[in-house]
Amino acid sequence: MGSPMSTCRVVAYLALLVAYTAAQAASDTGPGLGQALSEEEAAAISLTITPDGGGLPEGSGSARAGESIYRARCLACHGSVGTQGINDRLAGGHGTLTSARLVKTVGSYWPYATTVFDYVRRAMPYDSPGSLSDDETYAVTAYVLFLNDIVGRDAILNASTLPGVTMPNAGNFVWAVPVR
Repeated sequence: MGSPMSTCRVVAYLALLVAYTAAQAASDTGPGLGQALSEEEAAAISLTITPDGGGLPEGSGSARAGESIYRARCLACHGSVGTQGINDRLAGGHGTLTSARLVKTVGSYWPYATTVFDYVRRAMPYDSPGSLSDDETYAVTAYVLFLNDIVGRDAILNASTLPGVTMPNAGNFVWAVPVR
């Protein structure tokens, strides 16, 4: 017969094995919460947009069209021209990133216009995220880029043109390459 210490270890290992096996069995069936999504519902929230524009949906919008959407859905939080409001500034801040008073905005900090679209599509407006149509999202994105002097008022953004928009701070973001 083993020492009391080795018997305790065996019992502890067996208890861990039983707990692990029970956890595996539970994870196979899930916790039983929520409901399964249909393929259509899953596709509607499959929102991955890459910096090069991969995953951008069909549709289009101009800054001119985006202004009225912005005024109706964004102005309360970001102000009339994206510089004053109760939430983050969207415009301005150019040249401040190396100063003592840096101002991170879409125009001064964000590296890719496609990620602006992705963020607006997923998270805005604050009171009902994801409620903008793809055309409205392109238009609001164009308007925010217009407020930052990145595109003209008549610029039309879509899956072909949006990835070609060069952001002022794009050169200051570097992809890290893993060392192996």
